[in-house]
Amino acid sequence: MKKYLILSNIIIAFLIISCADGQNKSTKTSLSASEFSEKIKQTPKAPVIDVRTPDEFSKGHLKSAKNININGNDFNQQISKIEKSKPVFVYCLSGARSSSAASYMRSSGFKEVYELSGGIMKWRAANLPETTENETASAGMTKKQYDNLLNSNKLVLIDFYADWCAPCKKMKPYLEEISKEMADKVVVIRINADDNQSLCKELQIDALPVLSLYKNKAQIWTNKGYISKEDVLKQLK
Repeated sequence: MKKYLILSNIIIAFLIISCADGQNKSTKTSLSASEFSEKIKQTPKAPVIDVRTPDEFSKGHLKSAKNININGNDFNQQISKIEKSKPVFVYCLSGARSSSAASYMRSSGFKEVYELSGGIMKWRAANLPETTENETASAGMTKKQYDNLLNSNKLVLIDFYADWCAPCKKMKPYLEEISKEMADKVVVIRINADDNQSLCKELQIDALPVLSLYKNKAQIWTNKGYISKEDVLKQLK
């Protein structure tokens, strides 16, 4: 009877430990903008790391954020100075760079790393607060100026991009080709999302790249994410 009791206690203890481990492994680390904001409020002393470039950071960032450029030469050195046993928050513009940073941090021994899903673009779309180093920084193109770009008897193809965005870089050459090859039919306009934050927020551009096709000022097609030249041409015929 004692043997069965001891065995039973061991099994119960094992199940309790297993459940606890399962909860740790299932902890949600990729958070929506509202969840990210709330989690920061719950852990106000936790560092918030913006892994974008200093130029991007200066144009708008979370109030409590520290800029550590993931592509900077001292990224690993700066990250190593952060306490690994405590929660850390990371974000970028759309989520790709912060995801890479979070993966690196976890592999380096960080116990609790939270990512802003969709990056600061989702944060802005949710109307959450941010600040700038220079309060007089330009807001970029206005909606009225954007609407004026659509005044054409040709098709107007708008490309929302960022210099750091890999899919945007991949699409740039063929968009330039289309601009030249179909100049009699299509006007191609590229708009830098980093330099036109207010416009992107107003147009609900919350990811990159985004293509929008207009005819007589009316949007007739849009695409979010990478798309091949062949598929874009199908929309221009």
